[in-house]
Amino acid sequence: MDRLIIERKLDALQRCLARIRSKAPKELDTLLEDLDLQDVLVLNLSRAVQMCVDIATHVLSERRQPPPETMGGAFEQLATEKVLTPDLAERLKRAVGFRNLAVHNYEAINWAIVHSITSRHLDDFDDFARSIASLALD
Repeated sequence: MDRLIIERKLDALQRCLARIRSKAPKELDTLLEDLDLQDVLVLNLSRAVQMCVDIATHVLSERRQPPPETMGGAFEQLATEKVLTPDLAERLKRAVGFRNLAVHNYEAINWAIVHSITSRHLDDFDDFARSIASLALD
């Protein structure tokens, strides 16, 4: 596996997560009232999801696995490969659904969901990064 590629992508993922953590408000009302904050969080969440997909497809390619049919399928395949737990793969698949909504139908975003992701679900990305980092070090 090309460790340098993986390390760079994991670094980019960590920058997105750090930006989210530095900006995520404690209260939903703060998010509802601040359009710039909404943009910062959605942009970085979308980037984080995309970075995870990119890393997943890279790992699958290195393992000579067929390309996934969907972005979420990349995480299913990593679960099949025992790189991710099935539970984490499912949570990341749901993150892809959020990313698709954010990219293609921004006006339909439910800000309560964004607040929930930023306040309670960033660990999913950290868990993904740890799983991939442990592969890259093997």
